[in-house]
Amino acid sequence: MLFRRSPRHTINLALQGGGAHGAFTWGVLDALLEDGRVHFEGISGTSAGAMNAVVLAHGLRLGGRDGAREALARFWHAVGASAAADMPFGNGDPAGAGLSAGIKLMLKWAQNFSPEQLNPLNVDPLREILTSQVDFEALRADCPVKLFVAATNANTGRLRLFSAHEISAAAVSASACLPLMQRAIEIDGHPYWDGAYSANPAVFPLFYDCAANDILLVLLNPLLHGNTPRGSDEIQARTLDLAFNSTFLREMRMFAHAREFSATAPLPRGRLERRLLNTHFHLIEAEELLSQLAAETRLIPNQAFLDMLREQGRTRTTAWLDAHHAALGRRSSVDIGKLFY
Repeated sequence: MLFRRSPRHTINLALQGGGAHGAFTWGVLDALLEDGRVHFEGISGTSAGAMNAVVLAHGLRLGGRDGAREALARFWHAVGASAAADMPFGNGDPAGAGLSAGIKLMLKWAQNFSPEQLNPLNVDPLREILTSQVDFEALRADCPVKLFVAATNANTGRLRLFSAHEISAAAVSASACLPLMQRAIEIDGHPYWDGAYSANPAVFPLFYDCAANDILLVLLNPLLHGNTPRGSDEIQARTLDLAFNSTFLREMRMFAHAREFSATAPLPRGRLERRLLNTHFHLIEAEELLSQLAAETRLIPNQAFLDMLREQGRTRTTAWLDAHHAALGRRSSVDIGKLFY
């Protein structure tokens, strides 16, 4: 008896930001690459999602799937090594609860001092890692995927999407620039802050600029939080979470409403209605895990913590492929109307 190999499908990826929690997305991508049944046409990323997107594209260009897996592992191991060199962590504490008092004090200082005062030399370890590991010139000339990296204009609040032909270490750094911790990144005479303020991530370029009908959302910010925050630190953390998620929630609600509206359009339907109805949405997330982690763990990880998140991402993705691979190219595996209304 002959067994038919599962069909391969081309999908688009929307990768959310979340600092060190982006190691979960590393695990998602690693499992997808290892599985081999999906190809990537477009990748949209913000902050840590942008870093994963760019490193993935760089690895694919150099060595295909295996090259991408190696590039992602090399990047996140460098992140862990950089954090270990800068700040000590408690051993045997993968969840990051053993952050030193000095780290928490630094986060407090960020509310009272400017980035120039906190970081007068403008040190940016992540940018240094990206510059050393990614050949941006080659990636601009020959990118294997359609790439979209989001940053926010600090003077207008407008979204700036950097596409593959204009990608750079500065663009990726801008996408991850936290205003209280880092100076604005200037590109073409404009200052940029974290892309999460305007898109986390931007989904619309995957809809308008890509042919693939399947969009996989990889989310790091919980869609439903637990108890209402009471303390000042908890309130500040929650307001930042809400600010970073609001544009994404609004965009996805728009997609849900537009799909519902298009379903009632009279025949023959137009190009936009057909595209909306033929777009399939999918979701991989770890809400119950990431919602329990302290906000500080997004900023200063240790390697055990990154590896734990990677394994969680791999586990969730393997389960998702088992449950929903057959839906690719046919239907959505998540109801965005119920999820985002």
